[in-house]
Amino acid sequence: MRGFIIYSIVVSVLSFLTSGFVNAQQKPMYSQYVFNTLAYNPAYAGSRNIVSVSALYRNQWVGIQGAPKTGTLTADAPFSNGRIGLGVQLISDELGVTKTTGGAMSAAYQITFNNDAKLSLGLQGSISNFRANFTSLNLKAGGGGNDPVYQQDINTILYNFGSGIYFSTERLYFGVSVLDMLNNRLRSNSSNARQVGHAYIATGYVFPLSDDFNLKTAALVKGVIGAPIQADFNLTLWIKNVLALGVEYRTSSDIAASMELKITQNIGLGYAYDRSTTSLKSFNTGSHEFMIRYIFSFDQNNSLSPRYF
Repeated sequence: MRGFIIYSIVVSVLSFLTSGFVNAQQKPMYSQYVFNTLAYNPAYAGSRNIVSVSALYRNQWVGIQGAPKTGTLTADAPFSNGRIGLGVQLISDELGVTKTTGGAMSAAYQITFNNDAKLSLGLQGSISNFRANFTSLNLKAGGGGNDPVYQQDINTILYNFGSGIYFSTERLYFGVSVLDMLNNRLRSNSSNARQVGHAYIATGYVFPLSDDFNLKTAALVKGVIGAPIQADFNLTLWIKNVLALGVEYRTSSDIAASMELKITQNIGLGYAYDRSTTSLKSFNTGSHEFMIRYIFSFDQNNSLSPRYF
């Protein structure tokens, strides 16, 4: 039974990538999206007016063979007195016999208002290598051994771009972005197996509770053609601006708990654990996500002040 479940999960996902209705979610999912904004909005680059480097690793559905594993390395920095922001992201994303590796460059132009509110306009260009080792699959158990879709491997280079806008104040942010705007073919002989655009709407607000406690609320809505709209809702309690404890609900029936700890003013560690509330929970022990962030600040005020976004 367990082997059949594993087979069903992997083949169902691969079918989205190779069948005639390839309009499904292809981007990685993150539970710590509140600390990983550059991954889905290029306009975020340089908006904090600091140089920040973050590494994140996500191991999803632990215990299920072929489940997603994602690693990212992101960095962003301000230039030209904060008017320009540049960012870079490297990513490796594995699912079953498919693997995507690549990178993206983001650039943002920032407008600062008198009350220190910022409006950023961003563009992103990306390159990725998509590989699918279909011929290594043993599909006889599911009756798919003669399916021509799985008789040829895929190894292709994909170029794409995206754009976004991002508005922020000391305690509020709002952003809209679209990534993978080009419908690249994943197979040279197929007009249906394609990349599809992903749209994101993100917002959040920090409520001051006392001198030592702040409550950060956040929401991320994700949309892609052919898949249900998904929303993530997050509540994070900041304690003395050193420790953040969060809970999250994802409309795909996932719940999560997260934390970030500032080891120093420059180093932060994050962890998230999420669990499906569907029948899938019987076949895995949940998902784990680890993050480390380092901040290089050339402005002492920026280094010491709390950074909620």
